[in-house]
Amino acid sequence: MKNIVIAIVALLLIGGGLYFFTQQVSYEKPEEVTPTVGQEVDEITEPTENEKTTIGVPATEEVTDETKTVIGTSAGGNEITAYHFGDGEEEILFIGGIHAGYSWNTVLLAYELIDYLDVPTNVPEGVKVTVIPTLNPDGQLATVGTTGQFTAAAAPKSTTDTVEGRFNGNGVDLNRNFDCQWQAEGVWQNKKVSGGTAAFSEPEAAALRDYVANNKPTAVVAYYAAAGGVYASTCNGAPSVDTTALMNTYAAASDYPAYKEFDFYEVTGDMVNWFAGQGVPAVSVLLSDRTGVEWAKNQKGIKAVLDSYAR
Repeated sequence: MKNIVIAIVALLLIGGGLYFFTQQVSYEKPEEVTPTVGQEVDEITEPTENEKTTIGVPATEEVTDETKTVIGTSAGGNEITAYHFGDGEEEILFIGGIHAGYSWNTVLLAYELIDYLDVPTNVPEGVKVTVIPTLNPDGQLATVGTTGQFTAAAAPKSTTDTVEGRFNGNGVDLNRNFDCQWQAEGVWQNKKVSGGTAAFSEPEAAALRDYVANNKPTAVVAYYAAAGGVYASTCNGAPSVDTTALMNTYAAASDYPAYKEFDFYEVTGDMVNWFAGQGVPAVSVLLSDRTGVEWAKNQKGIKAVLDSYAR
């Protein structure tokens, strides 16, 4: 009997050892990962104090610059931006680049004006100045390759290379799309151009119309090229007393000649004439050519106008 018990115990010990052995051989050690040549192993580091304060916190919204607003988008989906300086009650609006790529120097002049106004002492008390450097970003993009600020070196010098830039993304001459004697087919020199399907059919013109309705500027100066002069505005009548005063102030200071009307050819749907129809004094300043900004002349005219509306 004693021998039987010993045999049973021996069998149990042998079976347990076999089980343990089979478990050991079935266990596979995880493969050790070693970096290949040129591969870096990330180190686990403690977050910085700044990171600790932002972990798990949603990103804040971009802060809007109070001196810059987007008043609309073009036919091609490009933003139309206005820059604001000063906080007076009298808002003077300056507009460049309605013919953008064709008269790209008017855009450069507007950016010169923005730099000038960025010096607070150049904005008189009681005046707010708004500058729209390009009302036609599509036309600027077509000629210069950007809708933002650029240099004269980036722009073509031949007017034959810039004609496309006169029009917006819909092929419309924006200076024929405003509601003053509007026609679907307008004239530019001896060429026929599109005035759009209706007055303010183009988003650029509509954006300016809405901005004017909401902000009610006191006076407007718009830049064109190229005839070298300051031209009064009117819609179905003679220039107003205030428009004539604005024309004379700018012209006298800048030494550009002053003209009571633009009579080189018939213009329908004109922007500054539409302003006149809204009772807003407005003038067109036509630069002498399509490449120079004539800053010295225009700076004097701008300063004289701003001072005339100051307290």
